[in-house]
Amino acid sequence: MQVNEKIAIDHGLKADEYKRICELLKRTPNLTELGIFSAMWNEHCSYKSSRLHLKKLPTKGNKVIQGPGENAGVIDIKDGDAIVFKIESHNHPSFIEPYQGAATGVGGIMRDVFTMGARPIANLNSIHFGSPQHKKTKNLLRGVVHGIGGYGNCMGVPTIAGQTSFDSSYNGNILVNAMTLGLVKRNKIFYSKAAGLNKPVIYVGSKTGRDGIHGASMASASFDEKIEEKKPTVQVGDPFTEKLLLEACLELMAGDSIISIQDMGAAGLTSSSIEMASKGNLGIELNLDKVPCRESKMTPYEIMLSESQERMLIVLENGKENLAKKIFDKWNLDFAIIGKTTNTKNIELFFKNEKVASIPVNTLVENAPIYDRKWKKSKLPKKNKIKKDILNKFKTKDVLIKILANQNICSKEWIWQQYDHTVMGDTIQKPGGDSGVVRVHGTNKAVAASVDSSAVYCWSHPLTGGKQVVAESWRNLISVGAKPIAITNCLNFGSPENEDNMGEFVECVEGISEASKYLDFPVVSGNVSFYNQTKDVGIKPTPSIGGVGLLEDYKKMVSMDFKENDNLVLVVGKTEGHIDQSLFSRTILDEKNGPPPEVNLFNEKNNGETLLKLINQNYIESAHDVSLGGLLTAISKMCIKGNKGIKLKKPKHSLSDIEYFFGEDQGRYIIEINPMNLNEVTQILEKNSVHYEELGIIIEKEMILYDKTKVVIDELKSINTNWLKNYMS
Repeated sequence: MQVNEKIAIDHGLKADEYKRICELLKRTPNLTELGIFSAMWNEHCSYKSSRLHLKKLPTKGNKVIQGPGENAGVIDIKDGDAIVFKIESHNHPSFIEPYQGAATGVGGIMRDVFTMGARPIANLNSIHFGSPQHKKTKNLLRGVVHGIGGYGNCMGVPTIAGQTSFDSSYNGNILVNAMTLGLVKRNKIFYSKAAGLNKPVIYVGSKTGRDGIHGASMASASFDEKIEEKKPTVQVGDPFTEKLLLEACLELMAGDSIISIQDMGAAGLTSSSIEMASKGNLGIELNLDKVPCRESKMTPYEIMLSESQERMLIVLENGKENLAKKIFDKWNLDFAIIGKTTNTKNIELFFKNEKVASIPVNTLVENAPIYDRKWKKSKLPKKNKIKKDILNKFKTKDVLIKILANQNICSKEWIWQQYDHTVMGDTIQKPGGDSGVVRVHGTNKAVAASVDSSAVYCWSHPLTGGKQVVAESWRNLISVGAKPIAITNCLNFGSPENEDNMGEFVECVEGISEASKYLDFPVVSGNVSFYNQTKDVGIKPTPSIGGVGLLEDYKKMVSMDFKENDNLVLVVGKTEGHIDQSLFSRTILDEKNGPPPEVNLFNEKNNGETLLKLINQNYIESAHDVSLGGLLTAISKMCIKGNKGIKLKKPKHSLSDIEYFFGEDQGRYIIEINPMNLNEVTQILEKNSVHYEELGIIIEKEMILYDKTKVVIDELKSINTNWLKNYMS
């Protein structure tokens, strides 16, 4: 087939990009070569619109073993142990085919982790759906949850935490972000950089089919009314094969046969072979007749661009082929020597005794386009002047009931009950808390992880929103007693060709960078997902932040459920009553304008580090950070979790009850302490200049507000837990 500009544009390339390819090759590419360029140069693989800005992120730290640029990030957790982790998007496939889209998202992120030698120990997810009233929302939610559970449960890896939100901006483009943590010995980490000449290149795992062809290109396109036609580009997952692949790879990794290893993710055999060659500054020669195929008459184009799941590419030491083959035969997986490393610095493909492609590796990687796109700066919106007499008309109890039943606050138990969260026997804090926590098997150490996003804040003011989501992740780890170490991010935005969307991206990244630097909370891995939009309308900017921290002694872990009657409840951090962009303002006042709450990074760091001191000295019985919904929402969740009540005392301030109870000021935690420790606790807080107030005292099963209004905790519990259950039934 003769390739021309129109065919290049059909492949998602721009006219000037096609021209550049012809110049680099000094000829017209053939169809297979064009397919390879379209895969490697699309947004999903090349990061052509984001690379300039991602360089601003802090990626180094004294606990960072490997930052961005590998399959996943790696951090040191002492005693020769390391945690490998990353978050990735599978948004477009999950909208088109929710079960398989979500399932293969989970499978793909697990391969990113075990390809580095780590055994997966925990999964998390951040999933975002359209308005509950939208006709597609319920089926998409059901399919995605079944897909996540179906794959993770079959793999025997616990899903320990996550986040779910609803917003009309996702009506035509849902988000499914999957995160995995793996455990590895520091001296057994594997990398994807090929090395050595004439080393055998090995294909292992499942056979190659026609599923997922153009999956990477589809991830870099906007949706339109022809969405249903894209179903064939969604990959199909088989978790049982992936489980065999995991065990076979880890068995081979126990020896010294592997030089480099890479999973076949987006763009399949194309990206895996080219990335390995590029990192090693080598060439790779592949004989496509040797690739195990499950469908007949597959062309070189289809073989190279297939995104069939559960496949890996390995560069082996010479002479280790038989040993490796025995292992993969034992696990009943395909094993084929399909090529070798060369000194040509080209990717060369042979099929039926003919050379069907020859491309210099650097033209695909280093010479991929980098765009400095135009972007618009966001102004901080003006504050809304909401009059006190309007706020005073609302009864605190009525507002609380509405907020606890809100789709973004309600219990997500219906979702996480479908995930196996205790398999492997090391989960010590299940979903529904501030962070999930898993013990490092056979030790006293534990790893905490959470995933957060705040699209509304990022939409209102991207710079502040970017800072806030990192600070929220930090607080969620601190709340369980973990010292925060590092983050991974999944940056979900609309089209980078739109100046407003690009501005949201640039400023969110700036905010993330500022907060990560200040909190010493570096970014070690991540993913950018652009073109999350339908026709010309992008989603709200949604950076998801996955945070990981360490508990050196899991017995010091804290949970959010209130524990004992007569214990005191304090709020740490100052309450200023910031109502703009709060859940109250948006859902009850129907006011969508105004700035998000300010993020004071000095206070975030100081308050968090002081709280960790209190936890390590065993002064804290329970803790929970204050975020969406404000102070009373957080208190209610602690009451519901612990099946306890609280008698609130009247605070000394001039705020209205609504501002005090439902404002979303940042940097705050609610803590429960034994009254006998009040002096010691307040001394530590004062010594560290941390603002605090006494909120009340824990009692039996009702909440008593300071105007003597009573609310039964069981009533709050049924309001909070029933919304999603009823919606899905």
